[in-house]
Amino acid sequence: MSFTCYPAIDVRDGCVVRLRQGDYAQETRYDPDPHACAMRFADAGATWLHLVDLDAARAGGYTLAPLLRRIADEGRLQVQTGGGVRTREDIASLLDAGATRVVIGSLAAENPALVAQWIEDFGAERIVVALDVRVDQGRWLPAIRGWTRNASADALGLLVFHRDHGLRHLLCTDVARDGMLSGIDPALYTALRRCAPEVAIQVSGGVRDVADVRAARTTGCAGAILGRALLDGHLSLSEALAC
Repeated sequence: MSFTCYPAIDVRDGCVVRLRQGDYAQETRYDPDPHACAMRFADAGATWLHLVDLDAARAGGYTLAPLLRRIADEGRLQVQTGGGVRTREDIASLLDAGATRVVIGSLAAENPALVAQWIEDFGAERIVVALDVRVDQGRWLPAIRGWTRNASADALGLLVFHRDHGLRHLLCTDVARDGMLSGIDPALYTALRRCAPEVAIQVSGGVRDVADVRAARTTGCAGAILGRALLDGHLSLSEALAC
């Protein structure tokens, strides 16, 4: 399985930001021009971009379609994007705006049967299920609605359900490590891989340096989301791509 580095741009109020552990009250602002940020990633050799609408993740109603279309039309980056995807029409709109893949988070935990139908309808290569997880009494529980509460179903059980319904791409964020530069938890991703070795799993949360990128690859995962480490300069994209 090939390995892909996904530089990430999280947008809130039109700016590139990073949250600590998914907390909207703990925000760091980086760049008022998300498009320019994306093009810098392309200049450094990226072929994919992970684009998140943080406002929509909490309130619904994706707002980044003009930015998505502009990036996609330039043809330098394939884009997987999400935030506030609630309906079939949302998916169709994002694909029409140029998304290569649409990321579905909360609904994948709240209504997995509906998301399974969308995977069948749009094709497994067009949908990424996102499980953003927290540990609760020994279980990995997905955080939903902009990480403001936990779902009741555990992540491994949801992965098995989606695996059995054709899932190809899973993005799993370790919320406790997200934005903390604390390193990844290989045990989490090893457990996910054991449940669904045929699913391409993307590591997210805690990546701080080249060693973490290598560790993500060693688990057998298919990619890693690179966020704060890139924006703060702890990791260069060219180094990550080279390893």
